[in-house]
Amino acid sequence: MELRILAPTGALGAGFDADAFRRGVAARPHVIACDAGSTDSGPAALGSGTPKLSDQAVARDLRLLLRARAELGVPLVIGSCGTSGRDDGVDRVARLVREIAAADDLRLTLGLVYSDQPAARLEALHDAGRISPLLHAPEIDRDVFARSHTVAMMGVEPIQEALRTGCDVVLAGRASDTALFAALPHMEGADPGLTWHMAKTIECGAACAVPPSANGLLVHLRDDHFDVTTLAEGSRLTPRSVAAHTLYENADPFRVAEPSGTLDTTDATYEAVDERTVRVRGARFVPADGYTNKLEGAALVGHQTVIVGGVRDRVVIKHLPALVPYARKYFADKILDVFGGTVDPADVDIDFRLYGAGAVLAVPEPEPGPARELGVLITVTAPSQETAHAVATFVAHASSHLPIPEYEGLVSTLAYPFSPPETDRGPLYRFTLHHVVTGVTPTELFRTVTEEI
Repeated sequence: MELRILAPTGALGAGFDADAFRRGVAARPHVIACDAGSTDSGPAALGSGTPKLSDQAVARDLRLLLRARAELGVPLVIGSCGTSGRDDGVDRVARLVREIAAADDLRLTLGLVYSDQPAARLEALHDAGRISPLLHAPEIDRDVFARSHTVAMMGVEPIQEALRTGCDVVLAGRASDTALFAALPHMEGADPGLTWHMAKTIECGAACAVPPSANGLLVHLRDDHFDVTTLAEGSRLTPRSVAAHTLYENADPFRVAEPSGTLDTTDATYEAVDERTVRVRGARFVPADGYTNKLEGAALVGHQTVIVGGVRDRVVIKHLPALVPYARKYFADKILDVFGGTVDPADVDIDFRLYGAGAVLAVPEPEPGPARELGVLITVTAPSQETAHAVATFVAHASSHLPIPEYEGLVSTLAYPFSPPETDRGPLYRFTLHHVVTGVTPTELFRTVTEEI
């Protein structure tokens, strides 16, 4: 058996080299698959429904994929549409497909697989004890479902169901990245260990190439191994670069969890065939005792205004960490004074991040040294944008003149690169669910709609 799987890019809308893609199409793959989403960019896409990448960027990539699919007569599978996999993300990409198909005179059967979870269903599952936390999941009660937008992450089965009904293009809601590439090979009887490992290798396109890029990979999947080849000129694959991708987004480099079980790459081997191709063998798939679907939820927690500043005065830098608690107390009193009790200071978060002094690491530097300059990010989060902005105006003003013991008179402590320094970010979202549903069948949390275009 030999199956060819084309992964044109790591993210729909990220762009890819058209010539590299044509090389992949020329190999006549049996399926083209592409991820369109992630939680990497945080909870905003899931909470708001606004995708990370523009419709223009997505349409550019989508047009090339749809034309190639029509030329080859093979399925095109796209998962986690609209970044988060929300139902309206699926509908958004579907609208682009319809527009492109009409403009290019393409005919196809479109399958839409939706993954939004209604609050009432989740409340019932919670009450039945069928929602369990993953590692580092937040504490929840049943009230979280009503204030969150929640999706379930599908495995291969809902995608396979759409393919079996004859869908030429499958647009899936939130999906395991690997499921997009494993769905058809599993239907064809491919070894599950090899198939899941292949899917994990190519889920992000040429991210495992040297150098990493948004371009594509082509896989030849056979009975006892798979060969993965990079398509872009000037890129190469090495056994190390391919093996390293099993660690991407995983705490354990040898075990990758899927809804139906775990991919175990402990005994996998990686062999260079040439500069652009690596041969992989030896992974196995361990079925789970029960099927699970991951839940991802996000909720609105407030509105935010940000202030960006900087300082290159060593005396100010020395005192700034100690002045931040003083400033917070001053601002809390100022809120009471300005708003006359209509705004509770406890409902307003004012955060200072000192870049160059542990803002990224969030703990003291292992090798501390005197900073020459600091970048300062101040975030003001409040129940409304109006309140966040109003608070930020006096936070920005006072923060530019914090009292420095060594200096007498008025001192400029922060310099702002923008005028005005306050920038409204809009709604702020937080992940609320990082859990799994237990005791489900592979398709019961999802629904599929098909249409002829």
